[in-house]
Order: sequence, then structure tokens, then C-alpha cells
Amino acid sequence: MTPNSATSAPSRRSFLASTAVAAAAVAGGVPLLSACGGSQSGSKDGTTSGKDAAKILPAYVASTVVAPDIPAKNGSAAGFSKAIATADLKTSVTKKLGSGGKLTIMSPFWGTPPKGDNPYYKAMNEAIGVHVTWQNQDGVTYDEKLGAVLASSDIPDVVVVPGWNLNGRIPGAINAKFADLGPYLSGDQVRDYPNLAAVPTEAWQRGIFGGQLRAIPFPAPYVTDIAPLYRKDLFDKKGYSVPTSPDDFLSWAKEATDARSKVWACDDMKWTAFNVFGVLSGSDKALWWNMDGGKLVNRIETEEYLEALEWTRKLYAAKVVHPDAVSGKAGGNAGNRLTSGQVLVYSQNISDWWGKTAEQRTQNPDFEIAAFDIFGPDGGDPKLWAVQPANIFTFISKKASEQQIKDFLAVCNFCAAPYGTKEFMLTAYGVEGTDYETEKGLPVKTTQGVNEVNGAFDYTGNPAPYIAYPDFPDVTKGMVEWQQRMGAFTTKSSFFGLTVTEPSRWANLADSFEQLEDDVVRGRKKISDVQQAVSDWKSKGGDELRDWYKKLLDDTGSAN
Repeated sequence: MTPNSATSAPSRRSFLASTAVAAAAVAGGVPLLSACGGSQSGSKDGTTSGKDAAKILPAYVASTVVAPDIPAKNGSAAGFSKAIATADLKTSVTKKLGSGGKLTIMSPFWGTPPKGDNPYYKAMNEAIGVHVTWQNQDGVTYDEKLGAVLASSDIPDVVVVPGWNLNGRIPGAINAKFADLGPYLSGDQVRDYPNLAAVPTEAWQRGIFGGQLRAIPFPAPYVTDIAPLYRKDLFDKKGYSVPTSPDDFLSWAKEATDARSKVWACDDMKWTAFNVFGVLSGSDKALWWNMDGGKLVNRIETEEYLEALEWTRKLYAAKVVHPDAVSGKAGGNAGNRLTSGQVLVYSQNISDWWGKTAEQRTQNPDFEIAAFDIFGPDGGDPKLWAVQPANIFTFISKKASEQQIKDFLAVCNFCAAPYGTKEFMLTAYGVEGTDYETEKGLPVKTTQGVNEVNGAFDYTGNPAPYIAYPDFPDVTKGMVEWQQRMGAFTTKSSFFGLTVTEPSRWANLADSFEQLEDDVVRGRKKISDVQQAVSDWKSKGGDELRDWYKKLLDDTGSAN
């Protein structure tokens, strides 16, 4: 799991001004092998990298409708730091593509689902030309509902599947139950849907399941989404310099910690440590494998992994970590510990940079956080690893008619409209005067908008990754430029961009390592216990799993 992961809905619309505080990235679950083939045994149903993938993937045609203030670079999002007046909004969907048909979409929803006839849903259906009926399901237990629905003979027309729910029999059901979109999107055919054509190729690669392009992906930057966020206002007040090496950080942490005043330097820093020491990272376990010197190596076998744990252990041993993190309460309250000033640094999804700023500035105008640049083990440049460029997928049933598939793509194309367009504004904010009001040039959701314009349409289509916080342009600039700097030191591992399902007999082989890591850094276990666990992992199937992954790589090639 990522640190402090929330149960709130992950949404590309979280990168917006005047909405609810952005959620931390949701992680976990078992990785999948459908991009490389649909079989649990490792046999290849379809080559999905190299030349064969090129025949499947949509052509990439960058959007020129609205130019960002800060263009994407090095795997970063693009940045939009200014609000765009209603009169200046562009049009990215020049004609209504829907036929007037009907679609039922099942999607996870965090919170109380709105009524089906609400003004937002009505306006979206009218604008797209498709009558969508939503089957919103509890996001917390969505995997259970998803498994039951896909095991039945009657499934909704369209189904949203988060990557962290791709486990058990769900990947196999995807190949059996959902349609191939290749005949409508592969190559230049995607030009019929210009907003979808502007989705990066790397994200589409993740939409290949069982050798066919089955999913509309939710694009994301491939730069690490876990950032070391710090209280810049308190650093400035105390005259602290941002640490530039592991030793520098530990030295600063000892100076900054004052337990009597209830101030500790940091919360749990394990995930930042993984980045500092160049550990293969990400929520997708397929990314924990990489070719090194002609051998396929898992991250738990590397010296970097042990070094990261040892450095984190030193922080705990020096008593510079907040006591709640020491006791294992490293979850939901970590953000509160930062905003209250009880900790000065913590590892969190980069969206918290804006989320905490928006939350706190109303009561403390001097509140300021930022992310410091990740340094390497010796204080030099870091070696970072790319995360997957998409992790939420939307599918349409194999039973759907050709017109239903076209209506589905009409919905997806509309919702993938870029920032600064009329379509984006409707999708993100709903109906002006009902779901939002314009205050000082910025759209601000009403209570009705907060309750109704939330999730749902977000998952059916998304533009290339972007960050748009016009209420806090300095935060937009800071986040994008941090991604760009870190992206310059980011490498794509062997299984980047591929969706891999491990054979079930090995699926839980490494499940105990996260708890072991947490025990080691807190001093309850030793590094030698990790080394023994790695030895046991190898003998109980790790070496066989390595052979399976290696054959997969030999057969299909890398997506890089």
C-alpha cells in the first residue's frame, strides 16, 4: 500500500480548483498479466509489445485545442495555472457523437450516490447524445461486487475496473466478457474521437488485455507519485535548509525534533527511502522486477532495498519520527500531524500539495508546503523508477451492439476533453448556477455540485495527465516542475506499461514483506530477518516466479 492511502475516490478531477481535497492514490491488489497474454499459466494469447502492439494501439495525435502554461516534460503532467473565462472556453467536440441510445455503466463511488435524474447527469446525457444510467457501487467493497457481477451471465453494458481490483478471476473474466475496441480505435481509426487520440500511447498500452485493446485507460504521469512533502513555512521560520542527502536528513531531523514541544522531524519515510536508494517501486508488483546484468531481479533481492530499510530504521532509532507512526498509526492522521505542525516532513501522494494547501489557507494564510527534490544515496542524483501510466480501466460488454460501442466511445471522447474546453467544464463542474458559481473568476462548486459532480463520468474518459489549480497557481507550477525535475532521473523498468497477472499459485508469495518492512524500520525485526525471508521466498516459489516472468519477457518483449 502507499503511505496513508485513503478510501476516497481517486479522480482526475481531483486535479482541479474548488473541489474536495484530493485523495491519496489507492494502491494494492495483485498485478495482472493481460497485456502480455490472458492466461494464468504464462502462455501468450497475443503479443502486446513491439510490432504486434503497434498494430493494436491507437495513433497518437496531440491536442492543440488549449495550450498549457507549462508543457509536459520528462513524464510529467502538463500545467494550467490560470482560470479560463466561460466566454473563452474552447470546443473540442464539434458535433454530438451519440445516437440517442442508452447505456448502463457500473462504477465505484465513494460517498452517497446522487439521484439518477439529477441536473448534472441530465446535462451530460444531453450534451453527449447518450442516455447513461449509472449503477454506482460502494467503492470500498467494489471488488466483491465486481467479482459477483463478472461471474454472472448478465453484466451492465459498461464496467469500470480499478487496477487494484484486478485480482482473482477478474482478469480472466475481462478477456471473456468485454469487447475488442481495436476495430474502432486502432491506428488512425481513433481520429474519429480526437480527445481519445490525444491520450498518450503508454496509457493505451495498459488497455491491452488478452492481446486485444479492450479498455479505455485513465492516464497518469509515470513520474513517482509519492513525494517528500514538507512545511515550507515552518522551514523558513526556523531557518532550516532542505536536506540534500540521507546523512544530511538525519542530522537535520535530530536538530528539528523537540519532543517536549510535540514537534518531530518526520512521519514514516519508508516510501521516500525507496526512492532515495533507487528501489524498484510502485503499487504494481510487476514493476518490482527488472533485468539487471542479464538476470531478472526482484527488488527484495537488491542491496538498495536493504539500504533503504536500514536508513529508515535509523530515523526511528533516533526518535525523530512521530510516536503515532512508531506505534503503527501511519495512516489517516499523518496529514493532520503535518498541518498541525507536529511533523515537518512526510511521504504522501503529491496531490496533497494542493489538497493540504486548499484546506489550510482559509484559516492560515501563511500555510505553505512543498516537496523537496529526491536525492541519491550519496547526495547526488537519484535513480527513480517509473510508475504505471494508467491504473483505472473502463470496458464495454461483448454483447454490446456496434451502435452501443460507438455511443460508449462518444461518452469517453466527451469526457476526455482537455482543460479549458466547454466539455471539460461541464464534466468537471456540472451546470453553472446549479452545481457551481463563478467567484472572482474561479468556478466554485455549490453543495449540490459537491454531492452530484463527483466520480462517475470521470472514469469513462480522461485527457493526457494535467494539473490545474488556478486558485493556487504557485502550487500548480511547483507540482509540475517537481515532476519534471524528478522525471529527468526516472527509468522505466522491464514491465513498465504492461498489465501482468501472476499465476495464482504465486500470487500471495510476497504478501508478508510489507509487514516485515514495517517491523524492521521500527526495530521489532532485524535486516537479517529480511535476508532470511528473501531466502525463503526464493525456495517457496520466487525462483520459479522469476523464470515465469523471464519467459514472459522473452516471449513478448518489453513495452519500453
